[in-house]
Amino acid sequence: MRRGQIRTALLAVLVEEPGHGYDVMQKLEDKTGGAWRPSPGSVYPTLQLLEDEGLVRSSERDGKRVFEITDAGRAEADARVAEAGGPPWDVAAEGARRRDVVQAIRGLHVAFRQIAEAGDAEQVDRAIAIVTDARRQLYQILASD
Repeated sequence: MRRGQIRTALLAVLVEEPGHGYDVMQKLEDKTGGAWRPSPGSVYPTLQLLEDEGLVRSSERDGKRVFEITDAGRAEADARVAEAGGPPWDVAAEGARRRDVVQAIRGLHVAFRQIAEAGDAEQVDRAIAIVTDARRQLYQILASD
């Protein structure tokens, strides 16, 4: 998650159903596949701020402070999610996919560079053929859609 998305994430998760602070943290962790679990130090003050602004309200249930979204909070959540192009966990997932692509390319680059520096002529030729074929296959992926 990018910095500052906690507000949007809390509103978006509370649109789905009310919950106490730990519930909200768990739901966000679940929605990001474990990639992001906001800290209590960011969740609880933000929930309090949202309540102060009238975007959520809290009540005591079974000894826990449960937060639910207000109509104003729902409107803000909808506006923030629309502006971001989706809920924060979807946007974060897209960013994670980009990082995966960059890591894969870096790994390929490192391996190719090692062959270029330490390999003999035959190994370098084989590596060039592999990379050339990989590029062709990547374009075929796009062409098949």
